[in-house]
Amino acid sequence: MLGKKIVLGAFATILSFVATVAADSVLALTPKDFDKARFRFFTLPLDPLLPLSSSTLPGADTASSGTRLDIITIATNGPPPFTWGLRLNIYEELGQAFSGKEEQVLIAKVDADAHRELGSRYDVKGFPTLKWFPKGVNGDPEDYSGGRDLDSLTAFVTKKSGVKSSIVKVIPSVTVLTDATFDSEVLASGKNVLVEFYAPWCGHCKNLAPTYEKVAEDFLNDKKTVTIANLDATVDTASAEKYGVKGFPTIKFFAADGTVEDYNGGRSEQDFIDFINKKAGTQRVAGGSLNAEAGRIAELDTLAEKFSKASSKDEKKAISDEAITLAASLASTNSSAKYYTRFFEKTLATPAYPVTEAARLAKIIKNKSVNRARLDEFSIRHNIISAFSSAPAAKDEL
Repeated sequence: MLGKKIVLGAFATILSFVATVAADSVLALTPKDFDKARFRFFTLPLDPLLPLSSSTLPGADTASSGTRLDIITIATNGPPPFTWGLRLNIYEELGQAFSGKEEQVLIAKVDADAHRELGSRYDVKGFPTLKWFPKGVNGDPEDYSGGRDLDSLTAFVTKKSGVKSSIVKVIPSVTVLTDATFDSEVLASGKNVLVEFYAPWCGHCKNLAPTYEKVAEDFLNDKKTVTIANLDATVDTASAEKYGVKGFPTIKFFAADGTVEDYNGGRSEQDFIDFINKKAGTQRVAGGSLNAEAGRIAELDTLAEKFSKASSKDEKKAISDEAITLAASLASTNSSAKYYTRFFEKTLATPAYPVTEAARLAKIIKNKSVNRARLDEFSIRHNIISAFSSAPAAKDEL
């Protein structure tokens, strides 16, 4: 028990009528508690991890004045997994979003299987049924008919109660597509786009989501050429039907050249990365770093090897001049060429430069505070300087 005193009164409730629901941040109401909670004022020590019950809810004789509350309740009629669009974990997240704000708003539930009299009293016909009980109003509650996602529910409670949730908005790296944006974001984008067609209720889709988000994060620095996207095929059905989506998740690769193919590979982060690297010419590894070949130019690597093996300074100078001329001719099409020029010049002047520079760059790469764009630059430089010495490539360090 937190021992915190809160005042319950004629509150607004978004009530969910459910059966066999276990959600720690959502208060469980029964017929015995319901009217006390809704129509009376009383003070009680409230532990947010405990449901309301006769043992935790005092009687009317303890009534005292205080702040009135809003409550949202939900009713269901079956054990998880639910198939009706409002997943139990979302309602639990809603309770967590307003946890600590119990003096103003409560998120509650009623097991309509166990307490059918409450379902009948409030004309519950299907599940889940969500109802909003405004504070200070003893009449009929308001039916909730909005979206069943966390954002929609949170926005509704905030609008009705004036209480802001504690949710910190996280912007996903996955591009969210709709029928309206599909053509512009995919077909006309000129990019390589991996699209997951999913259903919110699909267990495999839910399991894939964290990995898919990681893949999207891994390719953030390649956003000019690669997009990792998804589309809710239960809402934006036209695109799903157009591409013959029959099950979930269905993953398709839309290449920059306009071709489309099914993705039938593995579902690990590295599986997706290997596929995209092959199709789009990118050079990523799990975690978003570049692989050890990124930035390398074969012709200049050959000259760097010859340079390292040359025994005389005159021979090294001749190779360096040849390499710098070649790098200049490649500079307009390959941004890595400029690093070869710098490294040939530096190494000619200071033979130990490749070893010391490789060590310095490796140390920078390990620094987690380096931003993504700079990290790619340092990784490419480390890869290239490794061609001049026995310094190891940075693959394991990335």
